[in-house]
Amino acid sequence: MRDERLQTLHQSVKSAPVIMKGDYPYFIHPLSDGVPMQSSELLTAARDLIDDKVNWSKVDKILGIEAMGIPLATALCLISGKPMVVGRKREYGLPGETCIDQSTGYSKGNIYINDIQEGDRILLVDDVVSTGGTLLPILKCLDSMGAIVSACWIVFEKDDGMNYVRSKGDWPLNSLVKITMDGNRISIVD
Repeated sequence: MRDERLQTLHQSVKSAPVIMKGDYPYFIHPLSDGVPMQSSELLTAARDLIDDKVNWSKVDKILGIEAMGIPLATALCLISGKPMVVGRKREYGLPGETCIDQSTGYSKGNIYINDIQEGDRILLVDDVVSTGGTLLPILKCLDSMGAIVSACWIVFEKDDGMNYVRSKGDWPLNSLVKITMDGNRISIVD
């Protein structure tokens, strides 16, 4: 029998609305957009599925990526007791801050990383990977900083973005739900 938590995520994404940003199909989901309203049931399902699979003895810090990686990182921080840092879209100018150029299927910008040191063992979490345009630069940056990516968990792996990232390095990349999109149609890949 399938895990009820995974069934909850599957059902929620099957009913997610889709909008077009130019030629780019964008699904709208509480865990990836905060809209429609996020329920504790969805966040708990994602948190618990990841928590069950992470070897916490190999994690020093949780890195959540703004914006929607933050709720998941927070939930994992509370359950694990591990400290959390946030990859922000805003520069603070703090000592040691690192800027990462990123480009998604619909936007470009920077992510700023603070509070990660050489040798830190990182659990990286985010809501969705579509093109890999955010995830790949972050992983490369963590490598260049001398941090160790112990695990990377993404809630939704969309289309071929994770495969693209996998082809560029040997990181422990995982996702909870794999989906493909054909226009405004979402399909779950088992």
